Amino acid sequence: MKVMVFGTFDVLHKGHIFFLQQAKRMGKKLVVVVSRDETVNKLKGKKPIYNYKQRIGFINKINIADKIIAGDLIDIFKCIREEKPDIIALGYDQKYFIDKLNNYIKEKKLKIRILKLKPYYPKKYKSSIIKKKIKKYE
Repeated sequence: MKVMVFGTFDVLHKGHIFFLQQAKRMGKKLVVVVSRDETVNKLKGKKPIYNYKQRIGFINKINIADKIIAGDLIDIFKCIREEKPDIIALGYDQKYFIDKLNNYIKEKKLKIRILKLKPYYPKKYKSSIIKKKIKKYE
């Protein structure tokens, strides 16, 4: 079974690692799709602290993913067609892209399970909280 996850993974923290470990346990292969800087800016209205190449490097260093790819700027579903995952694992707080993803899977009649994963101490390990603490010390 191949599992795919999507994320920005800006300021990689224990919550991200827990998320990736959960996803990895669901299958034999884990594919991590990292959002490009332009996509993050478009969806969240702000640029990430680290560029997508740096964020890919951070994920590579923790040695969980079998494959790490950058999201496509034009076709957000290209990675799904190319990788053909059995499961798409979403973070407990993931909100961008979910409706489009569900519609795409139904429209194409794909046999992909979409699962929401559990958080890891969400009041402590959440990117927005960690970024606020970082800015406090700048």
